Order: sequence, then structure tokens, then C-alpha cells
Amino acid sequence: MSGRYFGRKLSQAIVTIAAIILLNFVLFRLMPGSPERATRNPHLTAELVAANRARWGLDKPLFPDQFVNYVGETVTGDLGYSIKYRGQPVVEVVLEAMGPTLLLIGLGEAIAIIFGLALGARSGWARGGLVDRIGNGLSLIFYSMPYFVIGMPLIIIFAAGLHWFPTSGMSTPGGNKDLWATLFDLGRHLVLPLTAVSLGLIGAYSILMRASIIETRAEDYITTARAKGLTDGRILRAHAFPNALLPMVTLIAINLGYVVAGAITAEIVFNWPGLGTLTVQALDARDYPLLQAIFLLVAVSVVFANFAADIVYGYLDPRVQA
Repeated sequence: MSGRYFGRKLSQAIVTIAAIILLNFVLFRLMPGSPERATRNPHLTAELVAANRARWGLDKPLFPDQFVNYVGETVTGDLGYSIKYRGQPVVEVVLEAMGPTLLLIGLGEAIAIIFGLALGARSGWARGGLVDRIGNGLSLIFYSMPYFVIGMPLIIIFAAGLHWFPTSGMSTPGGNKDLWATLFDLGRHLVLPLTAVSLGLIGAYSILMRASIIETRAEDYITTARAKGLTDGRILRAHAFPNALLPMVTLIAINLGYVVAGAITAEIVFNWPGLGTLTVQALDARDYPLLQAIFLLVAVSVVFANFAADIVYGYLDPRVQA
């Protein structure tokens, strides 16, 4: 890989992050409402409001005072203190919610990549057959359904109806503190939200992989492989599938970038204590520092995921480096 290509992509990522920092500062200050009144206390006096504004630095001009202060603290890793969580450092709040999100969405991505690529490859290779009609039909259905639409029937059937799994949360309150019992309890709470997230993601991977396989089937090297007497299964595994993966690199990288964002609708439906739920709570409380931290984390993750996709794609297909 050429250093020029790497440097160009890296500089684009740095410029994008700089623009994100500016947008991150401005966006949440344009929202209606004010964080100093987030307590909804009817007895909040003008003096207390002024004190709150001074406490959070909102009494200073946006530019340059608040902006310079924000950029300086962001660069040094100081993301401020949460308004909703009564002065708790934002970094601690975000890190506490990140674990459950990485567990849920990370596992969902891994399952979706494995099954989505396999289903899409088989459907595209057997285009028009029974496997293709069923697989592509299910993929389109799940791809078009939000997580909460997938999750609600799961709760109704398997939680409220059959009582196989808990309806919400990440653990049973007051449960056994034994390690294996704790892991088993976590697993039971994880099954339904993980199923909802995985099904939603499988559809996207399967549809794109199917289209890529169909396009790859028309290539000359596939015809040559058939002329050599190779079986369809070997052609698919050794020739079609690896080449069809190229368009999937970008989708996989972008989705992995969004892993830290969580699936807001899935987390809300299942009351999963991740970043998606935290985002909704921060929005409701007008918690600017917390919202800024979440937005910055998600946006920078997506930028780095795109940067990684560009580098991997340039390695796999040197023609894009031109």
C-alpha cells in the first residue's frame, strides 16, 4: 500500500473529526430548552438558574469562550460532568453504559455477519431457487423492520407467553451472586434482545451479499473454473465468495463503527442499560455534556471505521489507490 494513499485517507479522517467537533459543539446548543432548568423544579428561582448557568459555564459567550474551553477539554480527554447524574464525570457514565452496548450489539454484529454472508452467498449462487426465494424474502422482511417491531413479538411469545426468558433488563434484581449463576442469568436476559438485533442486521448483510454474488457469477474466471470441471460448491467457496466480499468491507466497517451507538429502539424495548438508552435519558434531561460525549464517541468511531475500511479495501484491491 502506498504511503500517499494512506496519508490522503488519514488527512480526510482528521479533517472530518475536526468538523465533527465543531458540529458537536453547535448542534446541542441549538436544541430547544435549557439544561439549567432540567430539574423541572417549580421553585427554581432566577438566582438558582444563574448559579446553575455559571456552574456549567453557560453564562459565557458561545464563541470564543465556550468553544475554546470545549475544544481544549475534549482534546485532553476531559468531557465534563453530567447534569442528569448530578456532577458525575461524563467519561464514567459513558463507560458504564458502553459495556452492555458492546456486548449486545457486538455479538449481534458477529452473528449477523456470519449468517448474513452465508445466507446471501447461498441465495445469490442459487438465484431463483427455493433457497433464494425463502432466504431473500426473509432478509427483505427483517431488513425493513425496526428492532422494536422484531422485539415486541419476541417478548409477547417467549417472555410473557411461554415465560422462557425475562421481559427486560440485564440481570435479575437480588439474584444469586455466584459466577456461573450470574452468567446464566445474563445469558437469559441477553437472548431476546440479541435475537432482535441479529435478525435486523442479517437482512442487510444477506441482501448486499446476494447482489454481490450474482454480479460475481457473471465474471469470466467463474466460467473458466466451471470449464475446468470444478464443482459449484468449490467455485463458490474458493472463487466467488472471496471476490464478492469486497463490497461488504465498507458495510461491515460502518456497522462496526455504529456498535458503540447501540440500537436505541432495541435497548428501549428490552430496557437494556446501554448507550442507546443513555442517549434517550440525556436528551430528556438536556444533558449537553453527556450528549456531546455520546455524539463524539459515535461519530469518531464511524470515521475510524470508514478509515479502516478504506485501508483494507486498498489492500484487497490496489486499483482504488490510483
